This record gives sequence, C-alpha cells and structure tokens, in this order.
Amino acid sequence: MNFQRGRQREEPEINLIPMIDVLLVILIFLMTTTTFSKIAELQINLPQAEAEATADKPNVINVGVDPAGRYVINNNPVVFQNAEAFSAELRKAAGGKAEPTVVINADAKATHQSVINIMEASRIAGYNRITFATQVQAGK
Repeated sequence: MNFQRGRQREEPEINLIPMIDVLLVILIFLMTTTTFSKIAELQINLPQAEAEATADKPNVINVGVDPAGRYVINNNPVVFQNAEAFSAELRKAAGGKAEPTVVINADAKATHQSVINIMEASRIAGYNRITFATQVQAGK
C-alpha cells in the first residue's frame, strides 16, 4: 500500500553556498597574510670598450707530491732539500712572471708535512696565491 500517492518524492540537493563561503574565507586569509615583494629593477647601460682579449694564460705552477714524498714542479721531478732550495725551483718555474698561482696536487696519502713544505717554499719565493687541486669522486 502506498499512502503517499499524491506527494512527489524530494530529490536530495547539495548546497554549495557554505563550501563557497569557506573557500572565500580561506582566500581572504591567504591574501591578508601573504607578503608581496616587488623587486626593484634598474635599467643599466654598461659602458662599452673595444679591447683585444689577452692571449696570455695565467701563470700557474703545478706542484705535485706523492705518498712517498717525491715532488714534481710542472711535471719535472725535483728533490726537496730545504724550503729555500725549493723556492728557487719555484722561481725558476715561474719564468720571471710576477704573482704566479701555485697549484698543489697532493696525493690523498701524502704527508701533511710535504704540503706544508710546498707552502713554506711558496712563501719564501713571495708567491701568495696558493690553491689545492681536488677531484670529484665518481658516483657522488
């Protein structure tokens, strides 16, 4: 028996207005709490110069030391007697050019003292630009 013959069945509705209100409140909150920074841009016209590129490569002295304490300067074996003699070898390798860069290629198992010997000889020779060569391990 159907007692509700004349009544139509009501369809369920999804009311979107509360969801829109919540989204508007979130939007207003984000707008008020966000800081906007404007990056100042300068229009700079750099001066131009017409000069030839220098063909000179920087003066580099490669000094190597192996775990046994043997030294090489620009791939030439050198016997380390003392810091003064080694500084004379560095000056000879520099070829009279001022302010060369001394690149120390020390083996990972070379003693700390052998690296200090190179640094001391560079100081005596008057070369203050010293750098160390490293290599990147594969897979890292």
